[in-house]
Amino acid sequence: MADKDVLLVVDVFSNEKDIEKEIIFQAIESALESATISRYEFPILARVSIDRESGANTTYRRWQVVEKSDEFPGGVEFPTTQIALKIAQLDDPEIEVDDFVEDEIEPAEFGRISAQAAKQVIIHKVREAERKKVADAYMDKVGELLTGVIKRIEKGSVYMDLGGNADAYIPREHMIPRETVRVGDRIRGYLKEVRTEVRGPQLFVSRTAPELLLALFRLEVPEVGEGLINVLGAARDPGSRAKVAVRSNDLRIDPVGACVGMRGSRVQTISNELNGERIDVILWNENEAQFVINAMAPAEIESIVVDEDKHTMDVAVSTDSLSQAIGRGGQNVRLATELTGWELNVRDADEVNKDSEEVLHKLVDGFKEQLNVDQDIATVLVEVGFNTVEEIAYVPSSEMLEIDGFDAELVETLRSRAKDILLINAIASEEKIETAEPAEDLLAMEGMSEELAFELASKGIITMDDLAEQAVDDLLDYEGVNEEVAAKLIMKAREPWFANENSEGEK
Repeated sequence: MADKDVLLVVDVFSNEKDIEKEIIFQAIESALESATISRYEFPILARVSIDRESGANTTYRRWQVVEKSDEFPGGVEFPTTQIALKIAQLDDPEIEVDDFVEDEIEPAEFGRISAQAAKQVIIHKVREAERKKVADAYMDKVGELLTGVIKRIEKGSVYMDLGGNADAYIPREHMIPRETVRVGDRIRGYLKEVRTEVRGPQLFVSRTAPELLLALFRLEVPEVGEGLINVLGAARDPGSRAKVAVRSNDLRIDPVGACVGMRGSRVQTISNELNGERIDVILWNENEAQFVINAMAPAEIESIVVDEDKHTMDVAVSTDSLSQAIGRGGQNVRLATELTGWELNVRDADEVNKDSEEVLHKLVDGFKEQLNVDQDIATVLVEVGFNTVEEIAYVPSSEMLEIDGFDAELVETLRSRAKDILLINAIASEEKIETAEPAEDLLAMEGMSEELAFELASKGIITMDDLAEQAVDDLLDYEGVNEEVAAKLIMKAREPWFANENSEGEK
């Protein structure tokens, strides 16, 4: 290859592919090195250096410097590519292991095969550079909306042409179900990931991610794009239904109305982009119970019971709107759960009221019997939130005096009776512990102490069968019992079960 031809190739590739000239020079040097190595019948190392101004190239044969080894003739394992350190230091005392010794040799003459091989090396290096350029260009765009033209479809997966030699890949599982697309269609997607692998797709796009919905609202609703309205979250059943939570940063703006648009024009545009996906725009509320009520729309909520420890809410709806609250295949409650982050349990309001009434009746009857009070006082205690005698015994007197109709004398009487009940129950419990006796099989069981056996008996675990039915966690409250001890005791108690199963199997 003439010097001017080298410069011409570099200029052509650099201009056509929009790649730095240095990358093309390095690709040509690699191609010439491969051609040089192919001239020899034995393996060698070679290096080619091209002058960036004149295009002239110089070729060197190389040997890697290694420690001398007495195991091999000449002191090196591969004499055509290696040289012993002591020999290399005869010419260059400062040379070190892993450095290279080089001798200039005649440049390779290109035949047809060598030229073709060189061309493949150059093309490969250029493609690597192109892929790196695309990855670098889109690395900062992860999380953004991309628009492209479908260039091909393979087994439900779609390849998008983004222009500028950049392609994006939408896996089949990230395409909206039952969506009909054709080559040449313009399509939008959410850039989820950029990969830098040498082969395969680099830009991975999704049309099912909730983030796509948020990006479309930023695009189609100016107030969202300007930051006047925040889209705080989205939950999707792609192609079917979605819920989006919005909040206004300007009290003069209705966030739901702005996102829906005049006669639903804005939300309809987004719905059309998502293959007709129905979109519910939900007003966000800092009160989480109210937010759940909004998210369950269009179902009408009659009551909500919040369990913060379990992070669940029991949502009661009327019988007529029960199916609407749940949605087809549980879709409505599932999306509301995903949007709000609370586990929602939808129940029939009539059943909830019935259960609540039964609980209230039991509490009222319990207070009447334990505190020896009439129906009215017991009912008031339940209505203001008391559930146990212990609460009445230890709640501050000042709080009970705030109850309408309660005076100091009544409060003191109720607290005194409640404390008496707790004392009686404690004495009865102690007596039960003292009188309860374990069965002989439990006492004789391997690994069982007499103290533990009596403690178990006081809790109703009298026999080995009783112990066999327990779980490991059930025994951890007992003194001296850890998970290992509990597991061994339970498995020992279950041995007769396994013995019976084996004997029945043999029959």
